[in-house]
Amino acid sequence: MSSLFLRTLRDDPSDASVASHRLLVRSGYVRSIAAGIFSWLPLGVIALRNVERIIREEMDKAGFQEVHFPALLPREPYEKTNRWEEYGLTLFRLQDRKGSDYLLGPTHEEMFTLMVKGEYSSYKDLPLSIYQIQTKYRDEPRPRSGIIRGREFVMKDSYSFDIDDAGLEQSYQKHREAYISTFNRLGLKFNIVAAVAGAMGGSKSEEFLAPCATGEDTYVLCPSCGYAANVEAMKTRVPTKEFETAPEMQLLDTPDTPTIETLVDLLNAKFNAGITASDTLKNVLLMADGKPIAVLVPGDREVDVKRLEANLPGIQELRLFDDDDFAKNKQFVKGYVGPQDAKRLGVTLYADPRVQIGSHWVTGSNQRNKHMRYVTHGRDFTVDGFIEAAEVREGDLCPQCSKPVVIDRAIEIGHIFQLGRKYAEALDLTVLDGEGKSRVVTMGSYGIGVSRAVAAIAEQCHDELGLVWPIEIAPAKVHIVATGKESEPFDFAEKLASDLEAKGISVMLDDRREASPGVKFKDAELIGNPYIVIIGKMLAEGNVEFRDRKSGERSVIPSNEILKHLTTNLG
Repeated sequence: MSSLFLRTLRDDPSDASVASHRLLVRSGYVRSIAAGIFSWLPLGVIALRNVERIIREEMDKAGFQEVHFPALLPREPYEKTNRWEEYGLTLFRLQDRKGSDYLLGPTHEEMFTLMVKGEYSSYKDLPLSIYQIQTKYRDEPRPRSGIIRGREFVMKDSYSFDIDDAGLEQSYQKHREAYISTFNRLGLKFNIVAAVAGAMGGSKSEEFLAPCATGEDTYVLCPSCGYAANVEAMKTRVPTKEFETAPEMQLLDTPDTPTIETLVDLLNAKFNAGITASDTLKNVLLMADGKPIAVLVPGDREVDVKRLEANLPGIQELRLFDDDDFAKNKQFVKGYVGPQDAKRLGVTLYADPRVQIGSHWVTGSNQRNKHMRYVTHGRDFTVDGFIEAAEVREGDLCPQCSKPVVIDRAIEIGHIFQLGRKYAEALDLTVLDGEGKSRVVTMGSYGIGVSRAVAAIAEQCHDELGLVWPIEIAPAKVHIVATGKESEPFDFAEKLASDLEAKGISVMLDDRREASPGVKFKDAELIGNPYIVIIGKMLAEGNVEFRDRKSGERSVIPSNEILKHLTTNLG
């Protein structure tokens, strides 16, 4: 370590909000150079390459073939798939000196499709699965959590090409199995959950989520039947209910009711309504690509914008109404918008599945300080569609078995899709079938966040002292610390390191003479290699200290047995 390009830090970086960001910076793996952009130092490069190696080995073992595309890509293929515009502000666009348009690749569906189109023309060439490990670029509006969500990141993306849907299903399952093997080798705890395809398009979709208290993704689990889904893909289970015919709509004077709670209190006190928040109806206004839409949810629920966005395909920009929007759209009375005037107001109206046909509600009257009672779905208003948009809560009913679900947080580490023919049709990827007829190829898409996996492992594998890497990911399997003022511990340490490396066991040797033993011990614990060997005063008695970083167990090993002890522990 005396010559290793490494500086550890004792203090947390001021902008670190999650453990992986804090520890990867402090232990000298990465350094931030701009918002969402990181440099990788030698230890970080080794850990990243170890993750890449495992992924590559599992992809190759499954029979997938590696290719490599540039990060700088021309505009034209993305125009053919409409993604030059659909990607919106997330896309990094640039021009060359001649004024031609290019982009920095956020993903490479178009390139994979065109590569296969240029090389293959017969069904006999299929099935095919090819992959790459490449840097991607997305202009995230809020890069955060260190390397978990950055604007530049490393990703493994692979694509399958089949003549029919049955072949696609086989390719999909093959990738699924390869992913399970990959994440097991990476030492990650993970769940496979149902997901929505979102902007990628396609049908079947699953996410691989690494449970983590600070994760960005929220998912549901059913302890009874095992159902698991990202909240975006969670389907609302609505018990069948017969509704009595409600009286005609009734206008109510409801001053000073800025919240659902104050509205419920007033209605119960003034009108003896006997209602709860779940009997009221929120009409939530949003701007979707510059046009107003409204989403109806029961008053005891909030709209989950991320969930709504995932279930509104084709929308590039979605946000809640703000004061400026109300100022520009004066037909909407803030706090008092009701669905009964949606058609007159020219707003597209969606509803949570709980807003069933025949149900009646207390909602806004489109007049200030007034609400409407007995507003009935199907009589007083109709919706343009039902949509999964309301927040998901612990205790909501499982869509499969109707038992309560639990909620957890996680980091998305992998995502697999059955894309179908979206990109093949747009780019005219066809092959001749057995009868000589032209057939559009069907595709699958499969991604692993490589740099994100490093962060996910760090999130799951650390303690109060520092990182605790799985043995296949660690920069070195053995961390040797030499201490003292005499030469003997350092000479012994160098000999042990050389012997271990001769046996193919990677070693990090702390041979710094000027650093105190306490500093060396803290650095070893912070860096997180699986095994630590301390060579110091005990060497005079023929012993060294052995530490298992994960268990914290310490033992004294005769110095003439430490090599055998390590090689035995490391297989």
